[in-house]
Amino acid sequence: MPFPGKTETRFRYARKDGRDAMAVLAASSASMLRSKVRIEPADLAGVRFSWKVPQLIEGADLASREADDSPVRIVLFFEGDRARFSPRDAMMAELVRTVTGEEMPYATLMYVWCNRREPGTVIDSPRTTRVRTMVVESGTRNLDQWLDYERDIRADYRRAFGEAPGALVGIGIMSDSDNTRSTSQAWYGPVRLHRATAKN
Repeated sequence: MPFPGKTETRFRYARKDGRDAMAVLAASSASMLRSKVRIEPADLAGVRFSWKVPQLIEGADLASREADDSPVRIVLFFEGDRARFSPRDAMMAELVRTVTGEEMPYATLMYVWCNRREPGTVIDSPRTTRVRTMVVESGTRNLDQWLDYERDIRADYRRAFGEAPGALVGIGIMSDSDNTRSTSQAWYGPVRLHRATAKN
């Protein structure tokens, strides 16, 4: 998924430390590898993912429009009632539709590695309230090793947006370094969604 006016990040399959991985190289670039899905709210449960990051992006700040870069992002897209958009978000949605030909999701939740904010921190996008970023890793302590995560999508969405999620309609991985004009490398393991099990 390219972004208009942006150089595309490079994605390629690789074996890294005995693991199946997606090797990613962002060189002053931003783009996403995305898959469309549809999981109804009642079926939402967990997401498992892993990544390996050799170094952070110096000067990156996810709360700043001018430095909003991250070596790794797991991105979840959700349906919802767009009639609830604020005027500002409605304008952003119209811009997205005009530029990309696609509808802006009602809500986007991202899991990221942040330079300095504590895990669990929720960062509002400097561009729209419909994008929230949750820090799951921070600082340099765990660089250059595989890290595995399992997140409760429903709980994280409620914490980030203050409401129950709609249907999950897309999932992606994204590495970007366009704002800081830097180069960043990372590896992602498979991203696996788990549906809720029916209760007797």
